[in-house]
Amino acid sequence: MGYIDKIIGRYKNMRSIRELNHIYTQQYALVGLGNHCVSNLLPVIQYLQLPLKYICCTSEKKAGLISQKYKGVKGTTSLQDILNDDTVSGVFVAANPHSHFHIANEVIKAGKSLFIEKPPCENERELKSLTDTVKLYGSQHIVVGLQRRFAPATQILQKQLRIGGERHYHYRYLTGLYPEGDAMLDLFIHPLDYVTFLFGKARVKAAEEMCSKDGAQTLFIVLEHQGITGMLELSTDYSWQDAQEQLSISTDKGQYVLDRMERLDFSPRHSAIWGIPLEKVFQNNATVVSLYGRNGFVPTVGNNQIVSQGFFSEIQAFADMVENRCKDNHVFGLESVKHVYSLMAEIKKYMNIIDDHIL
Repeated sequence: MGYIDKIIGRYKNMRSIRELNHIYTQQYALVGLGNHCVSNLLPVIQYLQLPLKYICCTSEKKAGLISQKYKGVKGTTSLQDILNDDTVSGVFVAANPHSHFHIANEVIKAGKSLFIEKPPCENERELKSLTDTVKLYGSQHIVVGLQRRFAPATQILQKQLRIGGERHYHYRYLTGLYPEGDAMLDLFIHPLDYVTFLFGKARVKAAEEMCSKDGAQTLFIVLEHQGITGMLELSTDYSWQDAQEQLSISTDKGQYVLDRMERLDFSPRHSAIWGIPLEKVFQNNATVVSLYGRNGFVPTVGNNQIVSQGFFSEIQAFADMVENRCKDNHVFGLESVKHVYSLMAEIKKYMNIIDDHIL
């Protein structure tokens, strides 16, 4: 074996040992067993080998089957069983959105750490109630599951934007019809949260709403942050099979384009003299720098969509807080969504004013 082979072998051995030493010892519970849980949360929980003691659901039949499907896990329809179990330190909640506020409230009162899927509640009043409950019952670890905040592309984009010089942005978030819930609270919360996460508190400068007979809803919104203005197109008038999400940010350095959290590109700004674009004078190829993109050829964890969308990191971050491996990061807690809830309330109020004016 050559010298290089020894170095490679030693590196691989160190990496394996480091992974094997990453052990979680606290007990966890999961409330909810819908498609999102099965497809996105449970695979990460199982990969990290989090000691999952309970899965709580509303169906007696499903609860009975859980123990057969997931070895060592107890299926239950009683949230109280989980709340009364002192060995359970952290609770993942991904149930029906309308029940999130009640469940979150009970978990906080029980003194357990909480991972709550979006939306954690339905309005500003309920959010304030939850934050008051946290202050009253203690400072347990809380993470709100808005996974785009945890996406690898987000970490890279944040570092790039720290340089400053943002000018404006354009965000398109387009899906198919959504008859089963509140599009603003269940869907549009994602882009609205993302821009407040990146650029800070915003106010509505202008807004327009269009509704179709089939129930499609489209919002055109101009938001003003401190130092940057953005245009958002949020719509359920397109297709789920070809859903689109793209954020373009214009800066002094150039343009960043984030496509569905799967790819982040940067195009340097072309030079100009006295306002004359040199690209019109001298022919040259446009430069596009790839800052992030999944490698579909190499089947590693990092190239899995669960990682690129942020699900993996949000669950790992919560578990690391519960296990006291890192400081409680309030950037991801209930207080962190205060701006997005006030923004959604402002948009709804703006729409009502426009409707009343039209009538």
